[in-house]
Amino acid sequence: MQALLSHIPSYLKNKYVLAVLLFAVWMVFFDDRDIITTHFRYKKELHNLEQSKDYYQQQISETRAELLQLQNDPVTLERYAREKYRMKKADEDVYVIEN
Repeated sequence: MQALLSHIPSYLKNKYVLAVLLFAVWMVFFDDRDIITTHFRYKKELHNLEQSKDYYQQQISETRAELLQLQNDPVTLERYAREKYRMKKADEDVYVIEN
């Protein structure tokens, strides 16, 4: 046993160096927020956020085009009001049939 301990360098026998090394190993490999898992998790999350950003930008552009059309075309505005808000003229009856 004594021969085995004599081969270990003296700086590795220091309790502070051992504590720092154990802490570093724990943080790199075993912790809940370890470097390896966190790196891949955040990369995947970034990819998902970029996809949702593209989707929402597309939805915004479609909504802006629809708003522009509603502001400029009274026929489209009437159709939108009838379909979306079930508005009707005074002399009409509206029947809603749901599947």
